[in-house]
Amino acid sequence: MTTNTITTAADLTSAIATAKTGRTRLDFAKAAPKVFRAVIGFDAAARAGLDPALVELIQIRASHLNHCAYCLHMHTNDAREAGESEDRLHMVAVWREARHFFTPKEQAALALTEAVTLVADGGVPDTVYAEAAAHFQEEELAHVLALVLAINTWNRVALATGKVAGTDERNG
Repeated sequence: MTTNTITTAADLTSAIATAKTGRTRLDFAKAAPKVFRAVIGFDAAARAGLDPALVELIQIRASHLNHCAYCLHMHTNDAREAGESEDRLHMVAVWREARHFFTPKEQAALALTEAVTLVADGGVPDTVYAEAAAHFQEEELAHVLALVLAINTWNRVALATGKVAGTDERNG
């Protein structure tokens, strides 16, 4: 085993740059293929039956909150390809101040996404859950919740493994 010793500022700069590009981080899909496939399966099952535009809005908002540039880039591109407007994409991060861009159902999903993503900050308030439950049938609500859990998992995988925005490997 070789260890790299950081002895100069240049070594430190190089080590940080390497870490930021993800070149030295784990390839999660190759290192744990069964786990990776299980997460893919969970994600696919979660989104089944949901409106594709809503799926992307949820994934974009969670990725904003988790500061996951890799997933944010991927899902804003996916949303554009699915016909989402630039106006709505720009407003997702500030949806509470731009509610007129989103339906009440989308607003309820975005609020639930925030509460679940930031669950350590105060749980999922009853009012947020009740609003989501008022807009979604039970099965659909379960799928929305599962999708929020899935994108939070993907965000954590991407952040922990140093994925770089703009290097979407799904089609490669």
